[in-house]
Amino acid sequence: MRLNFRTRHRQRTGGAAGFTMVEVLLTLMIMGMILVSMTHILSAARTSRDTIHNIQETQLAGPAIMDRLERDLRGLVTFNRPRRELLRVVDRVIAGMDGDSLDFVTTNDGLIFYPEGDQFLRADMNEVGYRLRANPADNDFLEIYRRESFGVDDEPFNGGTFTFLHDRVKGFSILVYTEDGIDAEDLEEWSVYEDEDDPELQGLPVRLELELTLELSPRIMREQLPVARVDMREVTYRRVIRLPDSIRFEAGSVPMLALPGTVGSNDAAAAGAGTTTARQGAPGGAGGGAGRGAGGDAGKTIQGELKDAPGGAKQD
Repeated sequence: MRLNFRTRHRQRTGGAAGFTMVEVLLTLMIMGMILVSMTHILSAARTSRDTIHNIQETQLAGPAIMDRLERDLRGLVTFNRPRRELLRVVDRVIAGMDGDSLDFVTTNDGLIFYPEGDQFLRADMNEVGYRLRANPADNDFLEIYRRESFGVDDEPFNGGTFTFLHDRVKGFSILVYTEDGIDAEDLEEWSVYEDEDDPELQGLPVRLELELTLELSPRIMREQLPVARVDMREVTYRRVIRLPDSIRFEAGSVPMLALPGTVGSNDAAAAGAGTTTARQGAPGGAGGGAGRGAGGDAGKTIQGELKDAPGGAKQD
């Protein structure tokens, strides 16, 4: 009786100790489905993260570049500057894409510190420009740089230090208008040629229209950006800048820095003698009027032009 009980107990326990092949396969299938679902969820989360990063980066970079450019233009300098050196816009095509450039002088503080002895300084008035070049790593894009030169020299459109801004530029276009309105004719260049016979293309225009096109860039190298349409990868920023009339002048009316003239005692005596002679030579009020006109013209000439100072010293 004891032996039979042990035999039956072994048979019962041995049959319930393992799993069948169907159970094992079913468990593996369920675990595989869970892993596949988790992989899809993680991939979708990573794709959303990268897409949001790319869009946010481009949306922050584009307005930042346009805001910096507009601030520089709002501080444009016209005082004591020749008309042909106020603003220059050059129409350029680089690798089949618009790569226009503009240069001017602005009163905004410089962004670059320059060494001066034991100190690093930045100027209150700087030469500023925006230039583009072909992207050396990818021929489908351009790179945009901000040019800055410490102070102002005789060549305000050349030299300086270039600061990198963006490397996936699809185009940068600048249009210049000499008048406002929807029917105004646009110009692609401004103050390019130093032709004094064409003053209308020098000085400052009425408004500028800037257009900057950037393309979204992958966050990780060799990572595909899952965007269906190509046009969704590009973002174009437009900015219209109207220059105030207070800084726009006609030809020959740009304020220039000069020293005021002075009238010495000898000049005053000569002017008085001339007035007396005119009064004696002409009858009645006509002589007095001529004398006043001569004195007025002499004073105007001294104030408007640089004359030799009394004693033979010449004013600079």
